[in-house]
Amino acid sequence: MNLRGPSVPFRTRSARNGMVCSTDHLASGAGVATLRKGGSAADAAIAASAVLAVTNQHMCGVGGDLWALVHVPGEPKPFALNASGHSGSGADIAGLERDGLVEMPFHKDPRSIPIPGCVDGWLALHERFGRLPLREVFADAIDLAIDGFPISAECVQATKLLTEIDNTQDYFANGSPQVGQLIRRAKLGETLRELANDGRESFYLGKFGEELLSFGAGEYTIEDLQTTQADWVEPLSVQAFGQRIWSLPPNSQGYLCLSSAWIADQLNLPSDTSDPIFWHLLAEAALQAGFDRPEVLHQDADGQALLDPRRLQPRASAISASQSSVLPTGVNDGDTIYLNAVDENRMGVSLIQSNASGWGALVFLPETRISLHNRGIGFSTDPSSEAAYGPQRRPPHTLAPTLVQDLNGSLRALIGTMGGDSQPQIVLQLLARLLVAEEDPGTALASPRWRFSGSTSNGFNTWADPQNVRLEIEGNHPELTDVLARLGHAVSSLPANNSAFGHAHIISLEAGVLSGASEPRVSVSGTAAY
Repeated sequence: MNLRGPSVPFRTRSARNGMVCSTDHLASGAGVATLRKGGSAADAAIAASAVLAVTNQHMCGVGGDLWALVHVPGEPKPFALNASGHSGSGADIAGLERDGLVEMPFHKDPRSIPIPGCVDGWLALHERFGRLPLREVFADAIDLAIDGFPISAECVQATKLLTEIDNTQDYFANGSPQVGQLIRRAKLGETLRELANDGRESFYLGKFGEELLSFGAGEYTIEDLQTTQADWVEPLSVQAFGQRIWSLPPNSQGYLCLSSAWIADQLNLPSDTSDPIFWHLLAEAALQAGFDRPEVLHQDADGQALLDPRRLQPRASAISASQSSVLPTGVNDGDTIYLNAVDENRMGVSLIQSNASGWGALVFLPETRISLHNRGIGFSTDPSSEAAYGPQRRPPHTLAPTLVQDLNGSLRALIGTMGGDSQPQIVLQLLARLLVAEEDPGTALASPRWRFSGSTSNGFNTWADPQNVRLEIEGNHPELTDVLARLGHAVSSLPANNSAFGHAHIISLEAGVLSGASEPRVSVSGTAAY
């Protein structure tokens, strides 16, 4: 069966010293420039992330959240950073009921806007692992913000959502933006410069903090802003595909990357990626891992318990190569960026940064013109839920970067993607292609993908009705879809090169050589190396 993937404009690149992969060649270039100056992989990741906050505001920014895994050679496990923000002290679930809301408001409402954690994440990462001063790390981002960056085709398309949104003048200074036109975001550049020179207080207790308090109208307090939104936490791991695979604990859905990999490893997975059974078994592993996510994922969930083999083995045993499984009863695509970086000392950083949905909450603050995320859509409006909206709580998060180590503890790969609820499903496919089928990063990334979609999916509610999810296949592959349908899947197709299937990047390390590739479904994606 011939499964042709999208063209591969960015094939696997190899390097000896260092590498950065991201969704924007400007960001990857800034990261490698930082490595060349003597910066660490953490410095490079922050530099790339800051550039993306300038050039890819439709997907991420300083008004969003951040998570990271850091591999340090010689350490027994990666360092895990949770920089997802908490709701404000004024969060009141009774107010949602009074307003007749049965779901969290999607746009323009402070109740769905936890305090952004991205800046605290940068600062925590830099304090622990940075080698260069922040002013050098932010130099390219500041320059691109103040002097301008050529806008990408994806961002131009996204600006169509902003025509009725206040404080978006940066994008419309000369009418509707055209691809390649220089866009200047001077206020953001000034904010980054102040952050580099004056530290955390210049942001959270400066102009941004003042504007956030004003917008929140009681949702947040000054004490909320004085409290860091970044915490170093214990990572989670499983052994699967002959490797040790790591991700982040709840409130991240990283446990799904790990549990689905563990389940798939029990299934005698074919190494031929054109075999429909390869697709079927991976999809079944993801379905069995994820169907009860709304009930089990919240900030206080026990990640180790969610990965207990006694919990996962019955799910693996329910899967058959000959038919789709039956689930136990009773139980808008996201906009996010993923990037990774490795330095010559083989420190590796797997980092993800997000608005949640496109342009987040569609709120741009009037003076700083920083857009705010809407990660609070992950909260439940049910007061009895452990994920219920309330004061100083973190919502369930889709962000799930992944890090792979050889069983001897050395760095093997960094993998991650955007994609809302689909992130663990995409990561699972890439892990299997890289570690079971032994594909190179470029081939793995360019190959067609699948994802589960709910009957009324907005990218964040896939598991609201797990009995009725559909298996969406990227591209037109009638033989494959026929076989999957005969196995019992509800199958449909989406066009190839669709961002619904994620924007992923891979850096792998074998025999001392770095091999990496960036997402081929993005026009300006890029891998930079030296």
